[in-house]
Amino acid sequence: MTDSAAPVQPLSRLDKDHPHYRWIALSNTTLGISMATINSSIVIISLPAIFRGIKLDPLQPGNVSYLLWIIMGFLVVSAVLVVTLGRLGDMFGRVKMYNLGFAVFSLFSVLLSVDPFQGGAGAWWLILMRVGQGVGGAMLFANSTAILPDAVPAEQRGMALGINQVAAIAGSFLGLVIGGVLSEWDWRAVFWVSVPIGIFGTVWGYRSLVELGERRPAKLDIPGNLSFAGGLTAILVAITYGLQPYGAHATGWLNPWVLAGLIGGTALLAAFVLIEQRVEHPMVTVGLFRIRSFAMANVAGLMAAIGRGGLQFMLIIWLQGIWLPLHGFSYESTPLWAGVYMLPLTVGFLVAGPVSGWLSDRYGARWFATGGSLLVAVTFVALLLIPVNFNYWAFAAIVLLNGIGSGLFSAPNTTAIMNSVPAHERGAASGIRGTVFNSGSSLSIGVFFSLMVVGLANVLPRTLTNGLTGQGVSPHVAAQIGGLPPVGSLFASFLGYNPIKSLLGPTGELTTLPKKNVDTLTGKEFFPHLMSDPFHHGLVIVFLAAALMMVIAAIASWSAGGRYVHTEVFGEALGREE
Repeated sequence: MTDSAAPVQPLSRLDKDHPHYRWIALSNTTLGISMATINSSIVIISLPAIFRGIKLDPLQPGNVSYLLWIIMGFLVVSAVLVVTLGRLGDMFGRVKMYNLGFAVFSLFSVLLSVDPFQGGAGAWWLILMRVGQGVGGAMLFANSTAILPDAVPAEQRGMALGINQVAAIAGSFLGLVIGGVLSEWDWRAVFWVSVPIGIFGTVWGYRSLVELGERRPAKLDIPGNLSFAGGLTAILVAITYGLQPYGAHATGWLNPWVLAGLIGGTALLAAFVLIEQRVEHPMVTVGLFRIRSFAMANVAGLMAAIGRGGLQFMLIIWLQGIWLPLHGFSYESTPLWAGVYMLPLTVGFLVAGPVSGWLSDRYGARWFATGGSLLVAVTFVALLLIPVNFNYWAFAAIVLLNGIGSGLFSAPNTTAIMNSVPAHERGAASGIRGTVFNSGSSLSIGVFFSLMVVGLANVLPRTLTNGLTGQGVSPHVAAQIGGLPPVGSLFASFLGYNPIKSLLGPTGELTTLPKKNVDTLTGKEFFPHLMSDPFHHGLVIVFLAAALMMVIAAIASWSAGGRYVHTEVFGEALGREE
């Protein structure tokens, strides 16, 4: 008897027309992008445990650089390489580059978890391995979003890209919870968690994903790659050092090396634009930015990425450094509970993101991206209207709305970018979008930490000096501590760390003061109370700036147009706006 049924195709033989392939491509790329973004925030929340594990005091002079680079190394490398790796995906295969990214990411996750050193050497090991992990992350960022439009028909791309984008950004919030839980157990587990996911994703990707994208043979644009990488690296490195004190200044923005990095990096990026207009096979087709939907959606994406990154850092400082200690939580447990109390933000994102992606397929991106941006701007202002020692349910409602607004914006914004370019440019377009995403995260640290430091510098020295003298500390010692750069107090709050004992210990004051005063100074509430008013002063500057950025994102989203889909008819590129 002959079986007349069509043979079932093995996974390795699937093609675009197979009814299940789109879901396999979506689930695998969503796993990869989630792993990369979870890993970026899982380290942020786990830094106190990591520094204890390698026996490094983050508040000692010079150690702030280690702290910054453990965070920034991954972001800088991802931002710099993502466009290049997206173009290489266009040339040699997006699936091939994506699967390699899974393998590279997994390898460096293992190396991070077996750090054999302590102190500064241990910190350098983590920084270098994070850089390697960033290379793998860039491969995932650049090619995951480019694989989806190849596998999913245009009428379902908004939904698919929405799920992928929501997973990416929600991963950065989920990492806060996962990092808080794992760091309570063992700091090395923070890095081990990526290993089984990475191995599974690598094997699954090699077995199931197939090349469907149009490949165009081209030469690698070496001058373009070098000028872009050099320019963006110089700017992001300068931003990192601009956060640190310089001379008598609270920040380092007047440091000649920082200025040289900013000016030189900008000049190299300007040279990059000129180079791309002249080479035969450019790394980035500058003409893409003549497509209104592509250009405006990327502007909106950059503003949203900066605002979102700033929100994340400010909420960590607010919860770990002030609100949780004031409500009886120990400093050691604040990373875990900060992640838990930020869950409404993630829930809002997870609810709104896929829905807005699906709706944007039918009605276009304009209303959702614009409305989402404006809602986020309103929530930034609302956060200024509640006290620093807030009622949690008011805080939860505001951050839930913030998550909903971000979800409404993100999926349609990504769809607008990817739908607006021809098929053979999707890798480069995805790379540009990834660069915008990661550069925005890096810039948010520089922009918002600097704004917060400026706000603290006007209020914190006087508040800290008066608070110490009020507990019997000698005026001379109190003035010395009050005059320290506010970035130290800011990072102490960011790490959920009480610096008063460390600052007063070497002065001998704690041995001469009454026990009642010593207990007050080194307890849970003294430092958070001192930080409350100065922090709110800085928060006004930060969140008003963030609200302004989201208004710019809304204007750019509206200007991007409606449902714009790039099509090609008889070899002629056309754009269709519906």
